[in-house]
Amino acid sequence: MFRLKDWPFRVFLLVIAVLGILLVRHYGESWDELKFYKYADLSVQAYSTWPTTGEVPEFGNTYDNYGPAYVMLVSLGAGALQTIIPWGISDLRHLLYFFTFLIGIWAFYALAKRWLSQTAAFGATVLFTAQPLFWGHAFISPKDIPFLTFFLLSLLCGLRLFDHPRPLSLNGLPSRSKRTLLVLTALWLASVFVLFLGVGLIHSWIDSAVRAAAAGEPNLVSRIASDIDKVEPEVYTQRYFTFFIQVRLLSFTLFSCLLVYLYYRIAPTTFQALISILPAGIFLGLATSIRILGPLAGLLAALYAFRKNGTKAVPILLIYAGIALAAMYATWPYLWPDPAGRFVESLQVMSQYPWPGQVLFNGVQYESTDIPRSYLPMLLGIQLTEPVWVLFFAGLTVAIAGFVKRREYVDLLVLTLVWFALPLAGFILSRTPLYDNFRQIFFILPPVFLMAAIVFDKIKWVALQTALIALVVLPGVIGIIRLHPYEYIYYNSFIGGESGAFRRFELDYWGTSYREAADWLNETAPPDANIWVDGPAHLLDMYLREDLNLYSTYEAERAEKYDYGVSTTRYDLDRISYPDAKIVHEIERSDALLTVIKQP
Repeated sequence: MFRLKDWPFRVFLLVIAVLGILLVRHYGESWDELKFYKYADLSVQAYSTWPTTGEVPEFGNTYDNYGPAYVMLVSLGAGALQTIIPWGISDLRHLLYFFTFLIGIWAFYALAKRWLSQTAAFGATVLFTAQPLFWGHAFISPKDIPFLTFFLLSLLCGLRLFDHPRPLSLNGLPSRSKRTLLVLTALWLASVFVLFLGVGLIHSWIDSAVRAAAAGEPNLVSRIASDIDKVEPEVYTQRYFTFFIQVRLLSFTLFSCLLVYLYYRIAPTTFQALISILPAGIFLGLATSIRILGPLAGLLAALYAFRKNGTKAVPILLIYAGIALAAMYATWPYLWPDPAGRFVESLQVMSQYPWPGQVLFNGVQYESTDIPRSYLPMLLGIQLTEPVWVLFFAGLTVAIAGFVKRREYVDLLVLTLVWFALPLAGFILSRTPLYDNFRQIFFILPPVFLMAAIVFDKIKWVALQTALIALVVLPGVIGIIRLHPYEYIYYNSFIGGESGAFRRFELDYWGTSYREAADWLNETAPPDANIWVDGPAHLLDMYLREDLNLYSTYEAERAEKYDYGVSTTRYDLDRISYPDAKIVHEIERSDALLTVIKQP
């Protein structure tokens, strides 16, 4: 709950919420969004096909290895909002992304207050929010900022769960009631950990039984299916597997309802303790169903649980893990046919993600699997605002000194090590495939801002604290204003800003500037003009006037003559297509060119 002293944060959150609502329609669609929402639609469709046919529609790409929990929620939410707000579907999705970012800001602030004073926690939150990199992604990313938010929520709920855990003890109940609840609870956990995770084995067993019956071997299937020798075995395998799915769904639902009712009636105190585990488990499951590294939040919570409660935390942790597994499974249809096997597959795919494009780093094009070890350290140094790392290392020095002298800041030091330093070292040493700079690892950065805020924490004069916070936040605010609505291309002065990064590092890698290009063409192009576009043509198409004819590298059809050509500077496409054509319009920020429009 908010307290009276939280009023600066509440005012801050309200101000940026209003700003976000006013600005959201300035942002263009990002390169991957269309595919993600096709995947979301297929995932939603699975809720009707799986119980009736035993089949899950697949996207047929590595998109299946991303959990669809968030994009499904946004797809359904944006569709509902469109009935009351007359905006395009893309703008409504972006609005929901931004609201998700606001929730993440609140979760960060709530976490910061656990280890820092009120003012220092507020300073950390403002510095975190004012990063142009985060602010820009908050409107256009269906993956990275949402995962950051759900990771923060998972950790916050997990830590709160073990701050003052409610006892799960059944002491005081009649021995028969106690035994009944223990046995039923053990069976429920087994149904989560064994029945759901054993779906692939059950399918294999059904298939083996059907094929044995088809070969003339007497068994249960041969007794039930009299025409087994006249039908392809796959037909009966699918039929019996679908029946298993339906029985399992019904029995698990009834069993869960029965168990909840019995706890509610027989052991109301324990029932309340179990209910208190739900938010932490559900958020952890949803985080994992957004990105495969979600369990790290659960690991951090588990470390805290053992440190605070020792082995007494084990029963709660088991239920916590069971709820998380159930939430993940329920919101990730791709896992349904073989949860364990497909989860491991997703883990392998995501750890060595086969991205086909080239990565521009310091003027050289690399394969995503062959980026140098300097990739992350350098980008982290030049894409966050200048004060961040100065404050981080100052705060780290203070924290280490405080730990040595008075055992201060132990939790923050451990958190920084486990949440930031070790994962970062793992990404660097293993040369984990990365692309689009480092947006995939935003979730490990919150400890950097918490550690930086120790500097604010050590200043006791409120006026000086406030002045320092305002000073260190200023570069980010200036960057946001200067680059709007392309804040995510931000580079700090250590590399010469965006102009210094141009053609050396990635800038508008999601092609969001195509919306501004479409706006210019809508005002300038004559009726029925032919438009050639490089790269993500759909980003231009969704904003163009209906009379304009669009042709792209993805289409076989070609017009004899183009009135305009639109090219992104990514991959130097602006230099490749119609290199001698006259440039009639440029979209740029801080002398960094993002998109050009030519007349061939």
